[in-house]
Amino acid sequence: VWYINFSGSSYCNLNNIISGTTRSGRVIRGIPEWNVVVINNCSCAQSKIRFDCKEFRTIEDVSPSILSVQGDSCLLINGNPLMGFASVRFSYAWDPAFVFLARSSHTTCS
Repeated sequence: VWYINFSGSSYCNLNNIISGTTRSGRVIRGIPEWNVVVINNCSCAQSKIRFDCKEFRTIEDVSPSILSVQGDSCLLINGNPLMGFASVRFSYAWDPAFVFLARSSHTTCS
């Protein structure tokens, strides 16, 4: 499942945060594992990237340094910058797959 957020703008913003989820093929305690990649499809760094995580669940630990669940949102890489065209990957186990929708970020162009 790939989600690309289009809402129309010529500079880097949430439209450039692309998340994709694919099944890993592993099963953990009877639950399918999913691999997630988050890509900053922009030349500028984006930091403080938050996702709407209201319904996110997992039985597999996700390192909080990669994805930290904070109430109804998740913070990516402790709020640190995801550089231009860089990606972050993590895995989790739940059924069904969760769609990670970017809620907010801060863009820095140099």
